[in-house]
Amino acid sequence: MQQSIQSSVDAIEAERFRQFIMGVTDYAIYMLSPEGVVVTWNAGAQRFKGYHPDEIIGRHFSMFYTDEDRAAGRPVHALQVARTAGKFEDEGWRVRKDGSRFWASVVIDPIVDPQGELLGFAKITRDITERRVAAEQLERAREALFQSQKLEAIGKLTGGIAHDFNNLLNVIMNGLELLRLSRDPAVHAKSVDTMSRAAQRGASLTQQLLAFARQQPLRQEAHDAGRVIRSFEAVLRRALPDDMRLHLQLDSDLPQAMLDPTQFESALLNLVVNARDAMEGVGEVQLELAAVTLAAAEVAQLPAGRYVRVVVRDQGTGMTPEVMARAVEPFFTTKEVGKGTGLGLSQVYGLMQQCHGMLTLDSHPGEGTAVSMYFPAVEGGDLDDENAAAGTEQVLLVDDQPEVLETAISLFSHLGYEVLAADNGEQALETLRSNPGIAILFSDVVMPGMSGVELGKAARQEFPDLKIVLASGYVKTALRDEMPDIGNFEMIAKPYRLSDLIRTLKVL
Repeated sequence: MQQSIQSSVDAIEAERFRQFIMGVTDYAIYMLSPEGVVVTWNAGAQRFKGYHPDEIIGRHFSMFYTDEDRAAGRPVHALQVARTAGKFEDEGWRVRKDGSRFWASVVIDPIVDPQGELLGFAKITRDITERRVAAEQLERAREALFQSQKLEAIGKLTGGIAHDFNNLLNVIMNGLELLRLSRDPAVHAKSVDTMSRAAQRGASLTQQLLAFARQQPLRQEAHDAGRVIRSFEAVLRRALPDDMRLHLQLDSDLPQAMLDPTQFESALLNLVVNARDAMEGVGEVQLELAAVTLAAAEVAQLPAGRYVRVVVRDQGTGMTPEVMARAVEPFFTTKEVGKGTGLGLSQVYGLMQQCHGMLTLDSHPGEGTAVSMYFPAVEGGDLDDENAAAGTEQVLLVDDQPEVLETAISLFSHLGYEVLAADNGEQALETLRSNPGIAILFSDVVMPGMSGVELGKAARQEFPDLKIVLASGYVKTALRDEMPDIGNFEMIAKPYRLSDLIRTLKVL
């Protein structure tokens, strides 16, 4: 009697457990025969695999695997491991009834009788697609953060070296200007001596340039883009092998474009080399130049107006949408190791951003690629006369580098200014207070102690009518993050030429 009651209780408990298992919806829990045939099917399995019990019971569980996994024998391997090791655990792609895939976490346990005979398998499957997607997104975010930190470290290193190097270039360029403009032997001797010292320091600095400095300041001016292209045509043609041709299609009577000729030439060379590589050294690269009038939002981020458009077009392999979406990322490249750094298109994109223009890509696999650069057009207006006199006011020059300060004194004196000098911010403020006739403060930005921005703020507070110009080898946008107030002052980029100096002084 007692044994019969216990059997009834066991049967009731087993039925409750079976109903519990069958009602679970977050997990697919089902039994397999020793051969892998499905013999039970719960609500969770039906919910995220899509099969009703009548459709699946009696069929082999391998139908949930992808074609490639079945071909590799993974279902059979899973049962073998579960039988021999006592458990099988895995993650991988599985297939729903509608053919869609989900990422599954799988556990298979063997079921044996008291004598050790295999009765079948208990299989538990979880849909962890969301967790996998979240993990992948987190990994991509970590990679992006690492890349950002790496670029920031490289940028700080090379930006600092570039700043010092620009100071040296400033000495050399202005010394050459003085040699060209002055007939005084003493000025010639002094300039040559100063430039020689700067060149020696430059030779030492070049050994420290371990990476490409991406904080190169632009010298943006109104230029005839067609003239720049024609003067650079020979270099572009030499970049192509004998089996390739460069075809120029340059419209005439175009407006001038706001660009830096040196950086523009570098961008053209990058794009022509990319076109050459895309066509594997055979075919024709087209370089087109035209004026276009854009409506608002016709090209992303560009306001309506007149632009000079430069297009480099190839007939190469083209890009997939996935590659095109990443094409301007720094260090992203589809080229073989050693054949591309991934900085070429990124550099061109950065140039267009600094020029307040835009870079666009039009590419399809097997149909080639067209890279377009849109430069703001300048309608009418003549360039400033480089030989015009800048004025005869009193100017205070401030720089902690003796060679830079010495050259600046000679340059401003040649322009007719009465020059006073200081090598730090505190000395500059004392000079301003003792010389009320100073009309212009011309200071370097990065100096020990008081920076040029701090000097400018203090000077403007005491002398509201003082004209202030800050000079730096760093890009203004790069400095703005560390010195938000820099936007309140007129800026000039080092190295500056005599014409750049005249233009800056004329707008004060």
